[in-house]
Amino acid sequence: MKKILVLGAGLVTRPLVRYLLDQPDYHVTVASRTVSKAVALVDGHPKGKAIPLLADNKEKLAELVSEHDLSVSLLPAPLHPVVAELCIKHRKHMVTTSYVSDAMQALDAPAREAGVMILNEIGVDPGIDHMSAMRIIDDVTERGGKVVSFKSYCGGLPAPENNDNPFGYKFSWSPRAVCTAGKNPGRFLEDGKQIDIPGPKLFTCVHPMHVEGVGDLEAYPNRDSLGYIDVYGLEGIQTMFRGTFRYRGWCETLEKIVDLGLLEETPVTFPAGTTYAQYTQRFLKSQPTGNVRKDLAAQFGLDSASPILDRLEWLGLFSDDPITITDEETTPLDVLSARMLEKMPYKPGERDMIVLRHYFVAKFPSAPDERITSTMIDYGQPDGDSSMARTVSLPAAIGTNLILTGKIMVPGVHVPVKKAIYNPVLDELATLDIRCVEKTEKA
Repeated sequence: MKKILVLGAGLVTRPLVRYLLDQPDYHVTVASRTVSKAVALVDGHPKGKAIPLLADNKEKLAELVSEHDLSVSLLPAPLHPVVAELCIKHRKHMVTTSYVSDAMQALDAPAREAGVMILNEIGVDPGIDHMSAMRIIDDVTERGGKVVSFKSYCGGLPAPENNDNPFGYKFSWSPRAVCTAGKNPGRFLEDGKQIDIPGPKLFTCVHPMHVEGVGDLEAYPNRDSLGYIDVYGLEGIQTMFRGTFRYRGWCETLEKIVDLGLLEETPVTFPAGTTYAQYTQRFLKSQPTGNVRKDLAAQFGLDSASPILDRLEWLGLFSDDPITITDEETTPLDVLSARMLEKMPYKPGERDMIVLRHYFVAKFPSAPDERITSTMIDYGQPDGDSSMARTVSLPAAIGTNLILTGKIMVPGVHVPVKKAIYNPVLDELATLDIRCVEKTEKA
């Protein structure tokens, strides 16, 4: 029986654990700092085991990696290379849903030499976005065409019927990670021109979108799109853009949150009993008047009735509620993300939604140009697994199964852009009702 180590027991982990436990020949160990979460995931399954683990206990981590055939790392992204190094040392395979960092990419040659496969970016974004895009790009290429424009968008959102707060957002994964992602710089190509957006200005680069069946959305750049030109084999492409979907109003509000300094990661201290209004006043550039809303309106040049201020007030940043977070290493980012989680959770019975949309323009030497769209709209299960959990962790679970059964085995550091990887993963996802719908129009 093959042994799988799952590192982390966060919000998206359950579908992966259950999928692997449902396979006949696997034993799954879930290791987490909060062992009660791991126990809940295993749920008494005879082939499962829950254990406590502090990720910085490298000696224990090395022991666990050596005892298992494959490790799935769902730890914070900076820890993935640490796990990968141990997997290479002990000649064990690894799967993660996170982006390939420079530190991870540097392990490609050692992994190949050790005969170890390290499969990254096998979630939804990144993951299903890569795989569904590559299936179309490879098809265009095989028909003699060339993709000259590619735009891809993905977002995790409340289902329309549960979109009932001013931010148009609820948390189906780590609030801190959502906020941190809003600090990344953006880079993309538009009609042959490279556009660079610094992190502090990310939310100023926004454009409206409409997706049938969902409604009006907005989108902003998702990291460095240019890095995927080579990965996707799109040399010479004129437009290359990867973006994130949100409901209208998110970006203009997050822009002010960034400007205010509420996403900073420098430790802050404040007396016990400090209210959110008192805390927010600390970020004002002028002497507080005692009316936080009025002061912010003046600082940002906003009308006092601005919906941006409505959202910040709804979040409680002007309130007399005391801040409950007391960790000595607290940062503005921690304070904000904790408050957001308090105010924006999914209630029992509510559904989340993943919206993924690709736009391609393909040119052919002796046929009309084609405009191709590929769309996935997936909903969470009321009182069950969220769509975010399913679409992030099931691709990783399928990839794990394919590696351990020998159906895919390419030593080195990889993302799922090869047919040998993306075809079986997408085909299996379709059996789980996670699929993209494609439409082609002649241009």
